[in-house]
Amino acid sequence: MKYPSGEEIKKGDHVRFHGNPAEIEFVASDANNLQGVRYIQEFGSGVMVLDPMVSGSTFISRDHIPEYEDLEFVSRSEAQ
Repeated sequence: MKYPSGEEIKKGDHVRFHGNPAEIEFVASDANNLQGVRYIQEFGSGVMVLDPMVSGSTFISRDHIPEYEDLEFVSRSEAQ
């Protein structure tokens, strides 16, 4: 999965979501990823964005990521 700008989305990425600092909590793309299994089963693959200032956590399905112009890649986590 990729951001609208083209970078690959990875867990721990620092992003801007609706203008606020946020983080990619997990990427649900593999049934072996225990964090994302429920989302894959219910919604298909996608990403969970952790935005504590506004919405808490927001799941964006893979098909809707290109529509989220307010999801901007900022930097990759050092732990990657």
